[in-house]
Amino acid sequence: MTTSNTRHCCDEGLIFTGCSMTNTAATPAGGRRRQVIVGGKRVKTIDVHAHCVVAEALALLGQTVEEQRGPGIGDVGSRRIAEMDEQGIDIEALSINPLWYKAERDLAAEVVRIQNEKLAEWCGTYPDRFVAYASVALQYPELAAEQLEHAVKKLGLRGAAVGTSIPGKEFSDPYLHPFWKKAEELGVLIFIHPRSTPELEPRFGGNGWLSNTIGNPLDTTIALSHLIFDGTLDRFPGLKICSAHGGGYLPSYAPRSDNSLRVAPEMDTGVKLKKKPTEYLRDMYYDTLVFTDEALRHLAHEVGYDKLVIGTDHPIPWQADSVNHILNATGFTDDQKRAMLSETAAKLLGIKL
Repeated sequence: MTTSNTRHCCDEGLIFTGCSMTNTAATPAGGRRRQVIVGGKRVKTIDVHAHCVVAEALALLGQTVEEQRGPGIGDVGSRRIAEMDEQGIDIEALSINPLWYKAERDLAAEVVRIQNEKLAEWCGTYPDRFVAYASVALQYPELAAEQLEHAVKKLGLRGAAVGTSIPGKEFSDPYLHPFWKKAEELGVLIFIHPRSTPELEPRFGGNGWLSNTIGNPLDTTIALSHLIFDGTLDRFPGLKICSAHGGGYLPSYAPRSDNSLRVAPEMDTGVKLKKKPTEYLRDMYYDTLVFTDEALRHLAHEVGYDKLVIGTDHPIPWQADSVNHILNATGFTDDQKRAMLSETAAKLLGIKL
C-alpha cells in the first residue's frame, strides 16, 4: 500500500492521495458531470469501493499521507468530485484500509473515533455525493461491535470496512463472533478489503507488485473460504458481506470448493455445512473490478448479477473506466446493468435513488 512520490489534496483532514493517477479518458465536454444512461433512463451510479485516509489518525500511528497509495479525501473544489464527474460516478462509498490492527486498545479506539467522525462530517457536507463505511478496531471484537453501532446509529455511516484478517486469527475464529453478531443485528453492509496476505510477504518481492497483484485477491479468497467452510455464514446467515476485487480468486475456481472434502474426506473437521460451498457465494456481494467482459460474465454466472456492484478502487486506476466496463459488457440486459450500476448498491447502503 505504501509508495513514494504520491500527490495529495485535502479538506479538513480527510485526504485522497494518489489523485494524479486517476484515468480521465471519460472526461465529459465542458467538464460537466458525465450522465450515465441505460435503456433511455438516467442511472445514478454508486461506487462501493473508494478509498481515503485521515491525516490526524495516520499521525497517531506514526505514518504520513505521503506513505499511502490511494486513500484520502481531496479538495472538493477540484480533484475528487471532478474525477467522479469525469468517471460518471454519482456517489462514492468511502472506506479506510486498516492500518491499526496491531495497535493497543486505547490507540486503536482513538484512531477509529477520529476517522469515523471525519467521515461523517465529510458525508454530511456533501450528502448527495458521499456515504461511508465505519472503521472498527476489529482486533477487539466487543469494542468493534460498539464502534459499529455508534457509527451507524449516531454518525449515519452505512456499515463497516474491514481487512481480511487480524493478526493471528482468521475471520471465522469464534473470537470475532461478537462483531459478526452485531453486524447481522444491525443489518448493515460489511465491506471486506484485502491486506495482501501478510504471511506471504517474503515471497512477494521482485517485479510485478506481487503483494498487490497476487496477494490481495489471494487474501480475499482465503478470508471468504474460511467464512464458508468454518460455518460462520451458517451461524450468521443474515450477514451482508461485499468483497473487493470480485471476491478474489474464489468465484473463478469455485467448483473446486464443492469437491474438496469429497476428494479428501479426512480433512473434514466436523463442521457440517447446510449447503454446498458454492451456494454460499450467492449469499454475498462483490464489486465488478474484474477487468474483462468474460470475467464479468463468469462472475455473474457464479454469484448472480444481482450480487454485483461497481467498485472503482478510486483513486487507484486499476480499471480504466469502471462504468463503461458494465455499460459495454455483452450478455447483460438493461435491467441487469442498472442493478449493477446502481440499484443493488442503493439497497445495501440505504441510498434513495
